[in-house]
Amino acid sequence: MQAKCLLTGKIQQAGISIDQEFSPGDLGQLIYIHGVQNFADYGFNHVHEAYCAKIAVEFILDPDKKRSRAWLARKEGKVVGSIFIVERPDNQAQLRLLFVDRTVRGVGLGRWLVEESIRYCREHGFDLVYLWTVAGLDRAIAIYESVGFVRVADKTVQEWGKSSLEVRFDLRLRPAK
Repeated sequence: MQAKCLLTGKIQQAGISIDQEFSPGDLGQLIYIHGVQNFADYGFNHVHEAYCAKIAVEFILDPDKKRSRAWLARKEGKVVGSIFIVERPDNQAQLRLLFVDRTVRGVGLGRWLVEESIRYCREHGFDLVYLWTVAGLDRAIAIYESVGFVRVADKTVQEWGKSSLEVRFDLRLRPAK
């Protein structure tokens, strides 16, 4: 199902459309670009690729998604970007798998995906959106901070072939109770 979303002019001019349903081959494309580009950009190994695959597979196989959603950006039938919102306990949502293929970077797709997912969370009554990312993913972190996410925790982990600093960001959508 193609999402009824208002894309910016630059994104439309780049020939990008947004879908919220997976088609055959989408999972493979999504995980492939995550794996190859995150290795090239950040040195993440095949375990990171498997971690991303697990997130997407759990989403796809969940028979009761409730308020969880995915947005897949496509260009010429190929997946070139994604973002997932996964419903969590206590009326929270977790933002996952934000990714933009390097072939379409610079048109504002990453920002649009983040803003659209936050708009969705507001409309669907979530109190808080949170995410975990890795220090050094500067483009994504700049977007998160510009829309109001606040860094609330961090931890050093030995994953994906290297030592990394994982960082949690929260965006409160409604006052704490």
